[in-house]
Amino acid sequence: MRTRSWWGWGWAQEALPDETCGQLAAAVPGCATVPVRVPDLRDVELRAPRIRPPDVLADRFSDSPPDRAGHTYGKAFRDVVRALAGDLTAAPDLVAFPRDERDVAAVLDWAGSTGVAVLPYGGGSSVVGGTEYRGGAHAGVVSLDLTGLTGVLEIDEVSRAARVLGGTLGPALEDELRPRRLTLRHFPQSFEFSTVGGWLATRAGGHYAMGRTHIDDLVESMRVVTPVGVAESWRLPGSGAGPSPDRLFLGSEGTLGVITEVWLRLQERPEHRASAAALFTDFDAAVEAVRMITQAGPVLSNCRLLDHQEARFSGAGTGEHAVLVLGAESASGPVDGVLAEAVEIARSHGADVQERGGAVSSWRSAFLKMPYVRDALARCGAVVETFETACTWAAAPALIAAVRAEVGAAVTQVCGAPGLLSCRFTHVYPDGPAPYFTVVAAGRPGAQLAQWDEIKVAAMEVLTKHHATVTHHHAVGRDHRPGYDRQRPDVFATALRATKAALDPHGVLNPGALIG
Repeated sequence: MRTRSWWGWGWAQEALPDETCGQLAAAVPGCATVPVRVPDLRDVELRAPRIRPPDVLADRFSDSPPDRAGHTYGKAFRDVVRALAGDLTAAPDLVAFPRDERDVAAVLDWAGSTGVAVLPYGGGSSVVGGTEYRGGAHAGVVSLDLTGLTGVLEIDEVSRAARVLGGTLGPALEDELRPRRLTLRHFPQSFEFSTVGGWLATRAGGHYAMGRTHIDDLVESMRVVTPVGVAESWRLPGSGAGPSPDRLFLGSEGTLGVITEVWLRLQERPEHRASAAALFTDFDAAVEAVRMITQAGPVLSNCRLLDHQEARFSGAGTGEHAVLVLGAESASGPVDGVLAEAVEIARSHGADVQERGGAVSSWRSAFLKMPYVRDALARCGAVVETFETACTWAAAPALIAAVRAEVGAAVTQVCGAPGLLSCRFTHVYPDGPAPYFTVVAAGRPGAQLAQWDEIKVAAMEVLTKHHATVTHHHAVGRDHRPGYDRQRPDVFATALRATKAALDPHGVLNPGALIG
């Protein structure tokens, strides 16, 4: 049986071996090629719990070191580096494992009366510090693991929707829908390790590059347990009745309530697929081709542009070309015509098109393995930062150029030498792309976190200056708070603080995320 890694991404058994870590690090100028040892959890010290659960809920709590260690951090780079150093000072005092909604309400009642912070925890895949307690005046900290609330409770095949518990992991959801030939068609990179409630709380984006890709568009109604009561919206295909109650909780990141149930919009499972890869010598021409494709109208399942560096690093190319990965799918009929329209636009902008295999399959494999590669590089002392954003097509050229110049200069200054900086488009819309940047550079021993922090600040400065969003699908958490605080209007911040005070009067839910 596979087990989840307590220190890094995904499955412990799929962490890359030492030899592979060294081979990957060799591609980063100045990086060490001998990885640090992963600490044995039995050798890591944990502070003694400061609190005890109430007797009536005692069997719902755990204070075991493996549970506490596994719930200390999410899976951001800075989380991995601290775990590799054996630093678990932020470990929760207890981990709660509610079995149903009544347990969730009971934990929140107890926490409010005792001043204990509660951090809702789905699959633990946050890469923005969304599940970590970073100090405050609370009597203790509880990580509220919601994976016990799992399963599909009801399927409405007429309306094509499913009622799903918030702790359901992605694969478990699709396993229950598959016999009905239905799918949610929401596959974030964290799909295997993230929950339905987590997707809603962070406004997650799926793998598909066009169309209904954000979880927002797939929500029919929600049920949320707050410290002052339960909020449940009606099932409706659409409504113009005032501000949407669902929109209040979508993206609330566990600060306003705990998402326990949701009705999700489904579709038939696709049976017809086609894909191609378009190779461009000129990245600017590739960007223009993608804009024309998105505005021409064919809705593709994939329209992902990799610049030269990203194509080389992912194995989708040699570095001589930017690569545009195109894909189409349908449940009702062949999609060759849809793909052909996109291919023709790419060719008209100078692309050499590969109709099958090659770059497409290489990219797909690298996409799933990339978080394990990040962990391997961290073990070799590299500094790895990824940040994603979205902007208009008109703003995109200047933004990308500024990131390359200003973040690149910051990397050179912070790390003492240039690093690798790549760009890809993960999602595209008729009015703009969602660029995703990756920075890899050799770090100094013991200074990786400080270097990462400086590079993060430089990245947030560029995004803010160009009015590009601080995050497109990774959420805000605590790592993006400085940028988010500047992006949101002051009047909205006032309303959000008032909402927090009304729904969480004791301030126990995920303090420090989004507000406060």
